[in-house]
Amino acid sequence: MLVDYGGVLTSSPSDSFRRWLAEDRLDPARFREVMRGWLATDAPPNVAHDLETGRLTPEEFERQLIAELVRPDGSTAEATGLLSRMFAGIEAETSMIGVVQRLHADGVRTGLVSNSWGFTYPTEGWAELFDTVVISGEVGARKPEPEIYLMAARQLEVPPTACVFVDDLAANVRGAAAVGMIGVHHTSLASTVEELEVLFDRSLQ
Repeated sequence: MLVDYGGVLTSSPSDSFRRWLAEDRLDPARFREVMRGWLATDAPPNVAHDLETGRLTPEEFERQLIAELVRPDGSTAEATGLLSRMFAGIEAETSMIGVVQRLHADGVRTGLVSNSWGFTYPTEGWAELFDTVVISGEVGARKPEPEIYLMAARQLEVPPTACVFVDDLAANVRGAAAVGMIGVHHTSLASTVEELEVLFDRSLQ
């Protein structure tokens, strides 16, 4: 089983973003507009995609994003530390982590596939949780590009058709399905656990 990080093994990044925007007194509608523009196209150059694949440094991303978020009075927030503030509110989703732990303990090969946004992952305990970890900024490919899924399958030494992939973003689930994986769109813990119990034919509660 392959799982996403933010929004699956953690609380929703959107909740953290809302707190950050309020604390920095930035317009949420403008932030959504900027991010939609960056994420809705694959045409280069793409600031968000370049960050995810390591082609753009976190510091440069912070400068470019904050330049787009000018307040009505002409001021804006501090660029330095922007990404840390954006993700400061995410918390570990211990119940979903427990599901991965149970599957791993049962002998199911497990892996993490995450699009990196320049923050430091809390990796303590990951060696006992995952058989492989694929971070977009380290491998130069991002979800939903085929190569990142295929890379994860190769590292688990199984064909893509033997993999179940869990992500909170539908586009990333479709990307996994396109290479032959079984995709699970994570919208709630209950629905994901129910589907995984069917797929792996065991209780995960």
